Amino acid sequence: MIRVAFDIGGTFTDFVLQDSGDQDDDEGRGGTSYFLKVPSTPHDPGEAVMAGLETLFSRAGIEAGAIDSVLHATTVATNAVLERKGAATGLITTEGFRDVLIIGRQKRYETYDLYIDKPEPLVPRRHIVEVEERIAFDGAVVAPLNAASVDRAIDALRAAGLQTVAVSLLHAYANPAHEQAIRARIQARAPEMSVSLSSEVAPKIREYERTNTTAANAYIQPIVAHYIAQLEDALRQRGYARELFIMQSSGGLVSPAIAKAYPVRIIESGPAAGVLMGSIVGKSEGRAHVITFDMGGTTAKLGAVDGGTPAIMPTFEIDHVRYKKGSGLPINAPAVELLEIGAGGGSIARVEMGMIAVGPESAGAVPGPICYGRGGTLPTITDANVVLGYIDPEWFNAGAMELDKAAAAQGIMEEIGEPLGLELGAAAWGIHLVATMNMENALRIVSVEQGRDPRRYAMIAFGGAGPLHAARLARAVGIPTVIVPYGAGVGSAIGLLQAAPRIDVSTTRVMGLDADAGPAIAALYAELEVRARKDIEQFGVAAAPVWSRYGYMRYAGQGFEVKVDLPGGAIGDDFGASAMTAFNQAYLQKHKFLDPQAHIEAVDWTLVATLPSGHEDAPMARPPEAAGASTTAASGPVRGGSRPAWFPEAGGYVETRIIDRQTLAADTEVSGPAIVEDPDSTTVILPGDVARISAAGHLIIEIAQEAKA
Repeated sequence: MIRVAFDIGGTFTDFVLQDSGDQDDDEGRGGTSYFLKVPSTPHDPGEAVMAGLETLFSRAGIEAGAIDSVLHATTVATNAVLERKGAATGLITTEGFRDVLIIGRQKRYETYDLYIDKPEPLVPRRHIVEVEERIAFDGAVVAPLNAASVDRAIDALRAAGLQTVAVSLLHAYANPAHEQAIRARIQARAPEMSVSLSSEVAPKIREYERTNTTAANAYIQPIVAHYIAQLEDALRQRGYARELFIMQSSGGLVSPAIAKAYPVRIIESGPAAGVLMGSIVGKSEGRAHVITFDMGGTTAKLGAVDGGTPAIMPTFEIDHVRYKKGSGLPINAPAVELLEIGAGGGSIARVEMGMIAVGPESAGAVPGPICYGRGGTLPTITDANVVLGYIDPEWFNAGAMELDKAAAAQGIMEEIGEPLGLELGAAAWGIHLVATMNMENALRIVSVEQGRDPRRYAMIAFGGAGPLHAARLARAVGIPTVIVPYGAGVGSAIGLLQAAPRIDVSTTRVMGLDADAGPAIAALYAELEVRARKDIEQFGVAAAPVWSRYGYMRYAGQGFEVKVDLPGGAIGDDFGASAMTAFNQAYLQKHKFLDPQAHIEAVDWTLVATLPSGHEDAPMARPPEAAGASTTAASGPVRGGSRPAWFPEAGGYVETRIIDRQTLAADTEVSGPAIVEDPDSTTVILPGDVARISAAGHLIIEIAQEAKA
């Protein structure tokens, strides 16, 4: 079994090829593995993908036809929204509701700021048209659909030259008939337009969220469909004839057909794979509770795994204003719980009001940091880390790129040092420290503000830059242990190899819960199962689905719900009582009190079908070890020695031991200060901290005791 996974990031595209043919050896290794990082090509993401695959196949000595499966995580959908490079989109809505996207929500993300910025709607008002119709909250038809108004709307959108249309009518989640009739009319009068229906994309209450999600799906659909079709065609031309699987925001895989129809499900594709990898690493080290820290070239992402399971949100936001919660565009699709901030290796540093500020603007892959030598002129976090001695400029990305330390130093002095009167080391340290503090604030939001005690969690650090900043982050909030997995620099790609195909289907059905609600709940989940099986048919996977259920419930009169995991198995007459018990447990855990007199009502219902792939518990892809069990794309000679690196605890630059991770035997202890180098990432061990390689091959850093207090 030979499998390939790749994750397109803003700066690098990461690859893992795993040949598990010998994974049943006595030591339980994951077979032969090849890791690779290549610079992303934002103008055409597929260019980097195909170049990387060619390199990977060449080094592995195989042809594309020998690959059994290809797994993909991508930022194509995300970037189309963030950069506003989606298709020209129109919106058809109910008469009187033309301004839903413009009004948004009354709640402000900055209560006392009278001049807050809001992200631009994906559909401008001039491309929003109304039709005459009205459906009530219970699905009853209040006013029939006026066919003439539909034709006028379609003609107006065609005249504007639009490529794609979102249809979001009032209460369509309760009765989709009018939306379906509009789609049929569009297909008859304007077959060149793609159509997204809210009753299929996001059949839930809350008009703004549902409409924006549908608009986002329509906006990115032509872009994603074109990209996937090109990728499939390129793979076929190279002899690959099997299915391509794509990671969803929820941590499960879908077929290309589903990703093309519902691209809004893959917006957080790459980060979801990283959190999945974090949960697997946590289990291998006996850690059920972990915080995942993924820092790449453009952003840093923090997630959580509670009790061995990645935390899932029913909705998320994209295109935040200054990364403020509540400021972004809401997407009504399940996603792993993540907080993303503009703090990646390429985040730009500047002087602002006499102080150092870092991000969220990024130099990205092009032109990149100054040290890349590709035209970048503004200092970045990567430039600072090179000047501080944390990154070896001659062995960046296993020597595939040689960095210009002198140019980075000059840029830092011109933009930071001279304006603030700082020496080079202090200026570079200021950039590093401000970036770390920004990530520390985000870490507190993910942990303390969500009721998670950092002292009970381990941090899983990955991404090209994550292990470099992780120990200082952990020290700041009291996390006692940092785990740097093998292959940390390509962590999200490794996570893809452990993922399984998954379908999530949801609907809104406001229902009071009592002991007699079982039959109504059974009928509702029977409808959801019919929808799920239609999607399952597109996978071509023989495995029987594993079903799970959850809902979002509240006390009657409340405005927001809590997630409630519902019992599995057959739904009997007593299921209503079981659901009430499950709600009480979930509500008590979140809010620490119960109201026995209050009436419980359920709002949203979700059914999840997971198709076991057989790889969920397989050994993870492994990099080379001293015994030569595996190989990577760039193993190279063993490294070591020392170089000056900046540690303020030791007074500034100190001669620091450099260790090649391949040379570390299990349980060998390394005391900080030290730098451990991998081909795809660098780990900084602080003075007072102690690191060792575990039996599973991960680097475990125990944070100094005084830092835990």
